[in-house]
Amino acid sequence: MKKGPGSSACPSAAVPDKVTEPNSDGNRSNGDSAKEDVLPSPGELENIQLKPSSKTHRKRLCGYLNKLGIRGPIKTWKSRWFIYDENKCHLLYYRTAQDINPLGSIDLSSASFDCRVENDEGVFEIRTPNRVFTLKAISKQAMMYWLQQLQVRRWEFCSAQSRFPVSSSQLVNEPLVGRINVADDEGFLPPVKTPTEVVGLQAASLPAPQTATALQNISLKHPWTEIQNTVYNICGSKQLWGNDGNVFNFSKFQEHSEQEAEVEAQCTVKEIPEDGRMESRLNLFRKAKWVNSSLAEEQPRERNSMDKVNVLQQQMLTLTEEVKSQKELVKLLHKALEAAQQEKRVSSMYLTAAEDKDRLELVRHKVRQIADLTSRLEALEQEKKELEQMLALRDSHIQELEEHVQLLMEKNHAKQQVIMALTEQRTREHSDPLQEANAITAETLYKQQEEIEHLKDDIDAYKTQNQFLNSEIHQVTRLWTRVAENEKALLMKCAYLQAQNCQMESKYLTVLRKLQETVCGLPSSHADLVRNLIQEALQWDVKEGADLNLNPVSEYDEYGFMTVPDYEVEDWKLLAKIQALEMKSNNLRSQEVVEKPLRDKWNSIGELSPSAELKSLIRSGIPVEHRQRVWKWIVSQHCSYLPDHYQRLLRQSKSTEHPACRQIELDLPRTLTSNKYFSSPTSQLIPKLRRVLLAFSWHNPAIGYCQGLNRLAAVALLVLEDEENAFWCLVHIVENLMPADYYSDTLITSQVDQRVFKDFLAEKLPRLMAHFEQYQIDVSLITFNWFLVAFVDSLVSDILLRVWDAFLYEGTKVIFRYALAIFKYNEEEILRIHDSVEIYQYLRFFTRMIVDGRKLMNIAFNDLNPFPMKLLRNRRRIHRGELETELCELEQIKAAYVKGRAEQGSQGLEEIVSEEEEEI
Repeated sequence: MKKGPGSSACPSAAVPDKVTEPNSDGNRSNGDSAKEDVLPSPGELENIQLKPSSKTHRKRLCGYLNKLGIRGPIKTWKSRWFIYDENKCHLLYYRTAQDINPLGSIDLSSASFDCRVENDEGVFEIRTPNRVFTLKAISKQAMMYWLQQLQVRRWEFCSAQSRFPVSSSQLVNEPLVGRINVADDEGFLPPVKTPTEVVGLQAASLPAPQTATALQNISLKHPWTEIQNTVYNICGSKQLWGNDGNVFNFSKFQEHSEQEAEVEAQCTVKEIPEDGRMESRLNLFRKAKWVNSSLAEEQPRERNSMDKVNVLQQQMLTLTEEVKSQKELVKLLHKALEAAQQEKRVSSMYLTAAEDKDRLELVRHKVRQIADLTSRLEALEQEKKELEQMLALRDSHIQELEEHVQLLMEKNHAKQQVIMALTEQRTREHSDPLQEANAITAETLYKQQEEIEHLKDDIDAYKTQNQFLNSEIHQVTRLWTRVAENEKALLMKCAYLQAQNCQMESKYLTVLRKLQETVCGLPSSHADLVRNLIQEALQWDVKEGADLNLNPVSEYDEYGFMTVPDYEVEDWKLLAKIQALEMKSNNLRSQEVVEKPLRDKWNSIGELSPSAELKSLIRSGIPVEHRQRVWKWIVSQHCSYLPDHYQRLLRQSKSTEHPACRQIELDLPRTLTSNKYFSSPTSQLIPKLRRVLLAFSWHNPAIGYCQGLNRLAAVALLVLEDEENAFWCLVHIVENLMPADYYSDTLITSQVDQRVFKDFLAEKLPRLMAHFEQYQIDVSLITFNWFLVAFVDSLVSDILLRVWDAFLYEGTKVIFRYALAIFKYNEEEILRIHDSVEIYQYLRFFTRMIVDGRKLMNIAFNDLNPFPMKLLRNRRRIHRGELETELCELEQIKAAYVKGRAEQGSQGLEEIVSEEEEEI
């Protein structure tokens, strides 16, 4: 195939091609200096393309434009040769097409374009975050062509930049933006025909536009660049001057074609040196190439041979790029293999190490790896900040464009009204020929016609401007959406890396805890080292451990509960750090994968109604923003709100002191001491809790007040906030959910539930129950309080509230399910303890170590075989009968004992009296 002067086979006149090489993060900017080789993750290896990245050949975007130069108060137009750099998305400008060094560049990646009707013909603007460039094309068609092409190139570059791999495909539910094909344009502005006489490589062979004076076109801001370009032009013309008088002789170019291919192949992998020697030599050969292609029409034979040479050169470049890409892939695979072998060797060394010193050295190596991960997180944070700044700039520019479009629409509407008024006036004047002949002269009619023509031209100009601005707004909106989605993908990647970092730190602290337990058997030097490492770990604050906190673990949650337990025992403080890290890792991993879809489902629910879907959602946990509404609905389904009932009970408690008032006052300071809203006697919720408990004591005199009701009412207050709603929630729990006599003086039903639970424990977890029987462990000493207060002060707040969500909706069987799930969750740990005292110590705090609420929920509702409420009632009835029989026997024994003691006392009294009488 023959190629003309404007063929896409000709390279740029001033900028060599480069091939973008993605780094391990997938977002290395083109032209930056090479960074350290980082071992790619498995997800990155999947994203590596096996084909070489060969670009589709098309016409270069280049040509002469006038640039408005501002030097103090003087504004002048200077002719410049502009060429678009595909690799960096920069618009480079030179004084002439033969210059080798650019005078400057315009970054189009974050720029927007605008054209105003008020400006001269062909004038348009390129707005970057730092500066506004005013350019002028030779015609309106050339201006629209430049604007349309710059829009297309900007979109293609931004789309290519967004293609980066993510470390874990499990975290990303949707494909990344970079993998989506470029969307077709909406067609706001029809494609502009290419003005080949003023745009493209053919325009480089034409003389540069003349300026008023010779010195006017010289750039005074870049004198050194001007000198370099002049020297290069002189040297290039001397070296390449041919016998035929042409500056760039084809024979000279043919001699250096092989050297040019080598240079281009090297440029696809390596960076161009800063001194510009390689770049200058390459550009000289390229200039020779496109100048000879411009003369191809006059020399048919040379043109055919030149086409063959170009085809061979393109094939050679393609093969070279393919070989290079295959070599790079092989290198990456070798690195991955070496890393796996190194990990295997390290694990073998750790297992076969004869001394503890070697193992400590391996631990230090893991610490250094943690430091590397921290540095990577800092780099990602910096990148996030840059993206946020870019988003802010683009948002502001979009707002400016919208205001400008609104102004133009108002102006257009005003002109249309003027046209309509003139049209009506002209219609009225033509309706009466005699009046027209008398009032309007030929000159006035000619002026009106001329004004109408001008208005039509203005309308056409505004239509064109409106079409372009709509296209620009659409393009900028698409780019803004693309950046927002990329930011979301980066945040997900950061969350995954941060979760991995937390896991590594948790494992490191676990190793330190194991070493702490065996520190007595270590040498003194090793023991001191372990103590120092533990001290450093305790001094590190989990809340400030990372600069980039995507989901930070604060000291208190939304309801005021402490998120990290504060253990008083010194040995357990390291355990608290491990728990905090595990909690943070679970939160980061489940934020986008689990929590966000769950919130979307809750947001889609309107009016609540009992259903299987609602039951499943409540079991999964109610989001914070919906929990208050759902709890109110659940309580209202089972309790009929009596108007002014709560206020009447409060008035009664003020007028008459209840017998339980003293016990309530004693329990108030001991309620939820780990919650910041109840930790102080002056807390605002303390008086509210007092009023709720007093009102309930008058509402249900049979119970009055029982220890444990204070914690139930406190949780209801934290979630529902309103006193009356908390009061009815407490009524619902005591009178509807819990069986009768659960909070009576004898607590008989509570004792029955403990026996029922032991039956379920023996059925569901027989190994664990046998272990308890072997060491004579009575689990009711631990679980009795669980059932009485529904796990308050036993589980961490996040899991506790999820248990309460299902408990309020389904009843006490949820408490049985979660109690069994807690033992199942820690079954293996308990089975490893073979001492009754240690088992009791472990059972005291092991519920606070459960941080994975999703795992506990799956055990409670999925892993354990379901048991219906009917089975629970039957077991309660059987054990209640047995317990009542035992209590009756116990009462009989007590009565017999009291009767015997009374008889013995009366006989002893008679003997004492008789002895006194004898003495008298």
